[in-house]
Amino acid sequence: MSKFILAVDAGTTSNRAILFNHEGKIERISAKEFEQIFPQNGWVEHNPEEIWATQKFVIRDVIKKHKINASDINAIGITNQRETTIVWDRETSEPIYNAIVWQDRRTAKYCDELKDKGLTKKIHEKTGLLIDAYFSASKIKWILDNVEGAREKAEQGKLAFGTVDSWLIWRLTHGNIHATDVTNASRTMLYNIHELKWDKELLDIFEIPESLLPEVKQSSEVYGTTVKEHFGGAIKISGIIGDQQGALFGQMCIEKGMTKNTYGTGCFVVMNTGTEAIISKNNLLTTIAWQLNDEVNYALEGSIFMGGAVIQWLRDQLQIISRAPEVESLALSVPDNGGVVLIPAFVGLGAPHWDQYATGTIIGLTRGTGKAHIARAALESIALQSMDVIKTMTEDSGIDIIDLRVDGGAATNDLLMQTQSDLIEQKVVRPAITETTALGAAYMAGLATGFWSDVDEIQKLWSVDKVFEPKENSNTDQLIVNWNKGLERAKHWNK
Repeated sequence: MSKFILAVDAGTTSNRAILFNHEGKIERISAKEFEQIFPQNGWVEHNPEEIWATQKFVIRDVIKKHKINASDINAIGITNQRETTIVWDRETSEPIYNAIVWQDRRTAKYCDELKDKGLTKKIHEKTGLLIDAYFSASKIKWILDNVEGAREKAEQGKLAFGTVDSWLIWRLTHGNIHATDVTNASRTMLYNIHELKWDKELLDIFEIPESLLPEVKQSSEVYGTTVKEHFGGAIKISGIIGDQQGALFGQMCIEKGMTKNTYGTGCFVVMNTGTEAIISKNNLLTTIAWQLNDEVNYALEGSIFMGGAVIQWLRDQLQIISRAPEVESLALSVPDNGGVVLIPAFVGLGAPHWDQYATGTIIGLTRGTGKAHIARAALESIALQSMDVIKTMTEDSGIDIIDLRVDGGAATNDLLMQTQSDLIEQKVVRPAITETTALGAAYMAGLATGFWSDVDEIQKLWSVDKVFEPKENSNTDQLIVNWNKGLERAKHWNK
């Protein structure tokens, strides 16, 4: 049997290829950032050709630097930024517009119109989602309505839609496969998560022809193979899972009530609810966790738009740090935030507030405020947003979280993890391998091909790096009071 599984991790700011061995350990990583495009206020785009080019580059880079051949790779698993929307020409494989990223808010007013029509309940019951510009459906409609000739071509069956996973599979297979999995489909606002099919009524509401859509598969099955010329040989593609669901599986949160938080560009708290789709009463999302061996697991999810991206903002816009890891030492140079509260609603507020008109706010500034106080408040804002979601999730599910399993780039920040533990008054567990999003995709791919025999075998591979216990004298009460006051001032600012 081939020695490795290759995980393709198509993120929001970079693409990565990660080579895992049979013990679930990383052998090699290659990463490459790509351009973030901001055509107007609230608009966020990517160049789909650049997404493909950077992804192809990092896969080739891993193969070359590890001195292996395509035949050494058992299978490819894909995990991806969800909701990001790409429409391309089926004949030429060329995108007709840039990818509209999940953070993009251009369709916010259209979403308000849908709410005014009384469609919130219907869409929530069918999809588990709230009407918001975050999801793919309104983005697809925008492209069809605003790109010349797009709607006519779509009606003729000449266009294809996909989230990033579908786009990459299309290019990896030279257009032979137009597919996605249930986790990505469940984030489009067009997929009925109970009946497991594209919903004709929702397609009519959004005026989207069904011919545009990919075939929906399980998260773990052999979909096809890459064409030989890409990597010097054909490689099976046998895992697809949205990034947050991938992290849930990679963290081995396989039982009902197990919960993880990924601290990536955004933060995403996800709780496994087993085979039951719990419809939230408190503005959380119900989503499909995965489909494996014909069984569907569901999850509750709270999406936070600005997580690690807050640190990027400190680095790139404020320029108070030159590298992201510097934020921890800067924040630790002061004993507390000095009364500063930072509400990182740069693209609105996600769960549980769902206020697309909120804006970023810094409050509590005095003459004594320095960059270290702002850095500390920025880190705290990530933990405070996560706290809001976790508390809401516990209320919705009736399940107490025993511990919180964490991953993503910012999970390596000890101050942030300790603050998180203090705020939720629970253990925070960081695994030995924090690349759990990619690991989940690798596991899905390897299970489909027999690289790993079953979930029990995989579960034995999970190991802990560090556990953060809540401190008794953490003084979080005032932090929470100030946070809630700041939230109220940031909400509805642009309305």
